[in-house]
Amino acid sequence: MGNVYNSISIIFFVLLSVLSVRRQDVSFRPVLLLPILLFLLMALSVVWSIDCMASVKALGKEASLIFIPLAFFLNRRLGRRGVDDILKNYSISMCVFGLYCLIRAIVRYTTTHDANVLFYHELAGHGLNAIYLSVLFSLALFEFLSKRRKTIMGNVSMLFLLVMVFLLSSKNIIVIDIILIISYYLFFSGLAKKAMITAIVTFCVIAAGLGYYGKIYERFVHETETGTVTSTVGIHNVTVYEAWNNDTFSQTDYFNGTAFRTYQIRIFTEMLQEDPIFFTGYGLNTSSKKIEQKGSEHNLYHGNEDNVGYNKLNFHDQYVEAFADLGIFGFLIIFIAAVINLKNGIQQKYFVHIAFAILMISLFLTETFLWRQRGVVFFTLFYCLFNDLYPQRVLRLPQEQKA
Repeated sequence: MGNVYNSISIIFFVLLSVLSVRRQDVSFRPVLLLPILLFLLMALSVVWSIDCMASVKALGKEASLIFIPLAFFLNRRLGRRGVDDILKNYSISMCVFGLYCLIRAIVRYTTTHDANVLFYHELAGHGLNAIYLSVLFSLALFEFLSKRRKTIMGNVSMLFLLVMVFLLSSKNIIVIDIILIISYYLFFSGLAKKAMITAIVTFCVIAAGLGYYGKIYERFVHETETGTVTSTVGIHNVTVYEAWNNDTFSQTDYFNGTAFRTYQIRIFTEMLQEDPIFFTGYGLNTSSKKIEQKGSEHNLYHGNEDNVGYNKLNFHDQYVEAFADLGIFGFLIIFIAAVINLKNGIQQKYFVHIAFAILMISLFLTETFLWRQRGVVFFTLFYCLFNDLYPQRVLRLPQEQKA
């Protein structure tokens, strides 16, 4: 669906919250202030932005940072059971959407006989980033995984979502999901040692089988190819060292994900040295202009009609992007929100919350998730849902109360 449906849903959510508000449900929750503070800083950055129109235009897609927390302020806090019900419905919906994506890809394959339609961005569909979709599927996967009473349908859904995550081929998300699933069996499943080992071994075999197939394996191989030259086309695979140290590059230089992000961090440090942006940044959604200038300065591949040039890509790192656009305070708000999110999940011993927090921390290292409408809506909604959770009461035995 287009971004407009996100906007319509948020409008209805806020409107319903306002119309049904009860005085006894309204309360001040400091943890919900962080998204609001981030939006206010974004709005303030228009004052010093190097491109005021670009910053003003970007504020619209970031509006959920303020409206979703305000709606939560007006609603009563949910308990664990209420959040689980929401996650259950969400997870079923993601299974339905995953099935739609897979059927659409199979239909396309029967007409084109191109296996690429079953993987990565082609599987996600036009206008939907495969990495973002992997995150949506992963949260649903962890909801099915964390159920103590597992059903056949729940296990089938969990396996289906795991397959979808592998087909979408996001290296970062696949690695994080594997670590989280193993961690669940080790620390949260409550299984006997023998059953736990059996579950982990079974999962590792399934993951190895999925990871070795076709495009998934190729993406991991490409990430390790550096410093080599493909003789047929003369493409040079840039190393991490070269990405950090070379003054200029050629139009035949290829950056894998690690090398490119190393280059981007490097040019960010150059920006900090050249421009007074430490406290203010360049303004919301404006650092792309400086990235393009740096791309020309270092002679990166500029792209053509079919391919986007390296100088047209954003920082692909939420922490760096926030620092470049909003200064140190933008970086600190996002960093503090990520840390609080993880801390609260650990304190509640709520696995799905912990998984969400770790997914966000890792995703922020590779994607500007909060600078995209789908990303900011997803993060803000689940950040508020998990961190506004009504704390569970600890029941004490009569002898403990007496003591």
